[in-house]
Amino acid sequence: MTQTILITGCSSGIGYHTALALKNRGYRVFTTARKASDIEKLKAQGLEALALDINDSASIQQVLQEILQRTGGSLSAVFSNAGFLEAGAIEDLSRDVIRAQFETNVFGAMELITRIIPIMRQQGHGRIIVNSSILGIVTIPYCGAYNASKFALEGFIRTLRQELYATPLRVSIIAPGPITSELRKNAYQLYHQHLKNQPSTYAKEYQQLEKYYFHAAAKNALALEPEAVTKKLIHALESRHPKVHYYIGFTAHLLAFLRRILPDAMLDWALRKTR
Repeated sequence: MTQTILITGCSSGIGYHTALALKNRGYRVFTTARKASDIEKLKAQGLEALALDINDSASIQQVLQEILQRTGGSLSAVFSNAGFLEAGAIEDLSRDVIRAQFETNVFGAMELITRIIPIMRQQGHGRIIVNSSILGIVTIPYCGAYNASKFALEGFIRTLRQELYATPLRVSIIAPGPITSELRKNAYQLYHQHLKNQPSTYAKEYQQLEKYYFHAAAKNALALEPEAVTKKLIHALESRHPKVHYYIGFTAHLLAFLRRILPDAMLDWALRKTR
């Protein structure tokens, strides 16, 4: 039987590349994006593409109804990948900005997954996979809202795994380190909109962010291509015993290891030295 999977956030990067890879592997892939132009791009690649605003409950319900209608009521897996980065020091971020970060990265993912669980319970199988980040394990400065959203996802997924232990549903977390994508470009646009021209105690630090983080010319030498996620995702989808965490790249493995062995103060010191 053809395996069906819903992937969110497929306009570019990880979502786009994993969708193509799984289609080539024989999956029936349902991709989603917000913009009509991205929907058309996905359709041009032979993918089934649906418009989804992950912040809108009605949109989530409509997409799931459409998928179930097309598949006869089944959905083998979901890869919750949609998300963005709101950069800035915590004291500079308004409540509305932080709320927007959580609406997409956390609340949208949580609602989508909780609506899918009854479908998977009824069919007797399912894989739930969430694309988090190594920043759900450790934190870096000036990404506080993003860090917090990924920590929240970690707590949600860990709890979900405990609650679904006795069921045939399996839950995993993908935790990449640096990945080449539109994340930084989009983060810079939001930074420019919300903080660029605002007075801040962190003006010098923001200048460093602009120079070394946001701009493409400052690409992280350790950043992997989106395809690096595909192998781990396939294991999470197809292994009889999928892992809890799939760390992607040297940076993610190193930071997860340091998180386990170092006291908090020493880990903070090490992170300051590597910035």
